[in-house]
Amino acid sequence: MARFIVRGGEILQGSIRVAGNKNAALAMHAAALLTDEPLVLENVPDIADVRAMEEILAGLGVSVTRRGSTVTLKAASLKTTTVPAASCARLRGSILMAGPLAARHGGAVLGPPGGDLIGRRRLDTHLEALQQLGVEVSVGPRIRLRAGCLQAREILLDEASVTATEGVMMAAAVTPGRTVIYHAACEPHVQELGHLLNRMGAVVEGLGTNRVVVRGRRRLHGARFRVGPDYVEAGSFLAASIATGGRVTVTGVRSRVPFLSVLQRGFRRFGVELVQEGDKVRCRHRGPLKVRPDLGGAVPKLEDGVWPGFPSDLLSIMLVVATAARGTILFFEKLFESRLYFVDRLIEMGARIVQCDPHRVLVSGPSRLHAAHMASPDIRAGMALIAAALRARGTSVIENAEIIDRGYERLDERLRTLGAAVYRDA
Repeated sequence: MARFIVRGGEILQGSIRVAGNKNAALAMHAAALLTDEPLVLENVPDIADVRAMEEILAGLGVSVTRRGSTVTLKAASLKTTTVPAASCARLRGSILMAGPLAARHGGAVLGPPGGDLIGRRRLDTHLEALQQLGVEVSVGPRIRLRAGCLQAREILLDEASVTATEGVMMAAAVTPGRTVIYHAACEPHVQELGHLLNRMGAVVEGLGTNRVVVRGRRRLHGARFRVGPDYVEAGSFLAASIATGGRVTVTGVRSRVPFLSVLQRGFRRFGVELVQEGDKVRCRHRGPLKVRPDLGGAVPKLEDGVWPGFPSDLLSIMLVVATAARGTILFFEKLFESRLYFVDRLIEMGARIVQCDPHRVLVSGPSRLHAAHMASPDIRAGMALIAAALRARGTSVIENAEIIDRGYERLDERLRTLGAAVYRDA
């Protein structure tokens, strides 16, 4: 087990290039199962979750070649459509293969998907959507899918699930006819996948709205596609910089899908403006961080939501920003009932936080944090704990570095280029 050693008190300064969108890359890897021809993906992040997806695909018989940040996938002849349960347990994104395997290859057997333990993450929406296309589903210790003659139709998702939307989009892309998905997710990675499917020969319309129309074809072709920037990583570095009192510019943020205005909503709660110049984004604020109250001086609230709501994946690190800001703010996590449990670690470090219930915490700042020995419970909490350790007095130890590696590429090395004293201890 690896861990991060973080010496606090250093201010983050400089410029850092954002990696490709993790969640988009995972879905695009699954899309390689939709064609016999090569799919070439550029700007793919070199992180543990993506590597795990590539290992699963290779086990199915997909040719996987990586050169730097470019990955070439070719699913010309699969040797199996069964994904080992242990492989599925490594990442949540394994469920993304259900739709492509069933729709194009006639069926699949998968284990329950893994991923971060941030609350219950239902599979009902994924499987019910595939059933509406004509996939037969049986659930036991394993998930078994069998597809006969699929039929395009109108589908209403019972929640705006990102992976469910992506899964049914991919299945519909190789189902001739017009499939309409209502209550579809709108996140940037969903839109990116839709653009890729268009490049592969399907026709996907309504991207960025909750009504997506897919005109499928029996055969799709290969394509070359560049994965867009990871807005969560961009937000993470910007938040960590202002929490430490620094100034960091994030580069490589030019995107097909505008996301800055959504992130802006959270940063403005602390009097911070995000300024974009070309493919660069920086923070602009005057003086110490200060919570901006609601009208009449009321305590403000920062809450997450489905896109274009503020991303749940950034709520954890914004909590750390709140410990550095003067004032009181309520955080309301609406999507996952266990994401905020990591605040116990921040409280141990000296943060003034009251956890009202599993979904709400009240933060009063600024707090002087001190070093602690702790463990990362999930990817985003892990990044938040590193940010807290960066502004704390003393040297902190963060166990379970492998969890953070699942979402952030070479994090310790990249933070050191900004002046941080962060080291990996294997």
